[in-house]
Formats: sequence, structure tokens, C-alpha cells
Amino acid sequence: MELIDQFRYLVGGYYGVSLVDEYPLKEYILKDIENYIRDFIEVNPIDDFDYKKEALEVKDTVSEKVKLQDALLVLNRINGPMDLVFMIKNKLKKYSHK
Repeated sequence: MELIDQFRYLVGGYYGVSLVDEYPLKEYILKDIENYIRDFIEVNPIDDFDYKKEALEVKDTVSEKVKLQDALLVLNRINGPMDLVFMIKNKLKKYSHK
């Protein structure tokens, strides 16, 4: 997986977690993901890459379903809380019935 793709799924995961309004500690997890993304960028710099532009494009163009799927990947990477993982999986179930 290319670094740009990894960055995109990290950002998608951030926005996926932000969709789970019913999770009371969402802000703490979002902060953890932000820090993880910052560390990723620091360790894996990509020359001539506009991180902010790419993040906004992910926010605006990636579907809710994909963002939620990315959130599961990111939560696995940061050892996120299982109750949040279950909430996201429940949200994803509505897409499997379409």
C-alpha cells in the first residue's frame, strides 16, 4: 500500500469515527487519531504532497460507508475501544441491507 493510500485511509477513519455521535468519548479518540496521523506524516513524509487538500478531498468525496470501514482499520491500529468498534459495525450493517 502506498503512503498516500495509507494517509487517505487514516483520514477516512478519522471522519468515520466522527460519524458516531452516540459515542460519549468520541473527542478523545479523535484526538488520538489526529496524533497518530501527525506521527505518520512525520515518520513518512511525502514530497510535494498537499496533506490538507487531500484530507479535505477525503472528507468531501469518500462515502460514509468507506469512512466507517476505514475507522475500523484505524481503531485496530491504535488499539481503540471495542465498544466503539461495535457501534461502527452496527452502523455498517445498514449498508449491507441495501
